[in-house]
Amino acid sequence: MNLTVILASTRPGRAGGPIGTWFVERAKAQGAFEDVVLADLAAIGLPLLDEPKHPRLRQYEHEHTKRWSAIVDAADAFVLVTPEYNHGMAPALVNALDYLFHEWAYKPAAFVSYGGVSGGLRAVQMAKPMLASLKMTPLVEAVVIPMFSSMLADGVFTPSDSVAGSVAPMLTELRRVAGALATLR
Repeated sequence: MNLTVILASTRPGRAGGPIGTWFVERAKAQGAFEDVVLADLAAIGLPLLDEPKHPRLRQYEHEHTKRWSAIVDAADAFVLVTPEYNHGMAPALVNALDYLFHEWAYKPAAFVSYGGVSGGLRAVQMAKPMLASLKMTPLVEAVVIPMFSSMLADGVFTPSDSVAGSVAPMLTELRRVAGALATLR
């Protein structure tokens, strides 16, 4: 089973980088997945959806779409590391999800969300119906990071005990659901 951790923020100076790095290290150490890779949407650089044909056809014309399709297709499960922008999802995440269809189907997704008081939960709640429409299974288990800036220093994320303690249960459930959904793929 392969886990792809998608870093949803593309803003310069984003907090998602240190948070994503911390999470990938924890996921590798926990060992629920054979391979854990980070897919940074800023590095992938998808333009606003520019494929002329609907994603359900899988007739991609652009190399960036073909590369993105291969990354998503290779994953058995996803963790979305996402901030909350104006009570909603990061636009780069919406765009990345919209690019594909079949590659997402019958795969679970969990969230590492960060923000102020809400810890990014409004973005997560906004994402779940979109994931369901792509035939994904969003999990209840999550890593929620409220007041994330208090846990960042010199580009390093150091979580509170409650944040750190939520990683293993989420990954255990993600692996369990990924295994069950594999039969549908």
